[in-house]
Amino acid sequence: MPIVLALLGVVLIAVVLWDALETIVLPRRVINRHGLTSVFYRVTWAPWSAIGRRLGSKSAQENYLWLYGPLSVLMLLGVWAVGLLIGFALLRNALGGGSLWHSIYLSAITFFTVGVADTGPATTLDRLLIITEGGSGFSFLALVISYLPTFYQGFSRREVTITLLDARAGSPPSAIELLRRHYQNGRLIDLDEFFPEWERWAAELLESHLSYPVLGFFRSQHENESWLATLTLVLDASALVAATFDGRLAHRATMSFAIARHAAVDLSQIYHAVPRSADDERLLTLAIQQLRELLGPDTTLSEDKLLELRALYEPYVFALSEFLLMPLPNWTVKQNTRDNWQTTAFGEIDGAIGDRQKHKG
Repeated sequence: MPIVLALLGVVLIAVVLWDALETIVLPRRVINRHGLTSVFYRVTWAPWSAIGRRLGSKSAQENYLWLYGPLSVLMLLGVWAVGLLIGFALLRNALGGGSLWHSIYLSAITFFTVGVADTGPATTLDRLLIITEGGSGFSFLALVISYLPTFYQGFSRREVTITLLDARAGSPPSAIELLRRHYQNGRLIDLDEFFPEWERWAAELLESHLSYPVLGFFRSQHENESWLATLTLVLDASALVAATFDGRLAHRATMSFAIARHAAVDLSQIYHAVPRSADDERLLTLAIQQLRELLGPDTTLSEDKLLELRALYEPYVFALSEFLLMPLPNWTVKQNTRDNWQTTAFGEIDGAIGDRQKHKG
């Protein structure tokens, strides 16, 4: 029996340490479905998202789902700590016998560097085990402290760029609104600068979310924004421009489309979101009509090319949307809505004040 407990303890410690190393330290994609972190997120996200689907209010659903990202980080750290604690407790119990609960208590005060004032190590193996566990606990805490700032810096960089899209493409963003706001005096302006900027954003999104998949569960500050909606907007706009124009602008749109599609495909693999057929055209028919009205009757939109490009990414973004409960943006909007920068918590009061000022004028 002591040998079995010792083996279980060693295996548990090895599994936890490797999982923490794989999740935090290794800068590469992790697609191991049987890893501790993968199992943890499958087991916890399924019931959490199921409850979120049942919430009738969109605002209540977003507020509820928003909690999962930060809370899951704390819970995962707790799972690792408990796993190491129990693993060392099994080793201690195998060496010294006695009560398992007492071994867990001694393991806890050693792991968290509280001390062992109420008992002394009787053998050399006990002393080595205490030193090893104390060092592991200290190293674990140091790893967590270094992990969190890096993690939140990635989140912050992602959100800053998403916020910049508000004035450029609306809230929520749409491809037609992006083109409309960049169309002046009969021509498109600044779009050749837009696509390289969002090509880099998509590349950073891919790199950070492959390294730290939990970032995908972190939701944006505004209900009508998300990293998935932004990625889809980049794909929609790139596909629409590539199917309509030629020359430098089309080339830059194609480059942005390539890296954004790469991100959509790889992230669907990371989150095990199986691609599925699109069952929503997202107002595409209306968008094409508005595009022709905007650019004039001589618009050279190739609907066949647009259909071909859509087939390359829509199954993946639809799968991610269904899994993460993040709505995708439409190609256009039915009616004008205020951007986030135009609204405040006192939106109705601001509107009333504006009406009174117009009336006085």
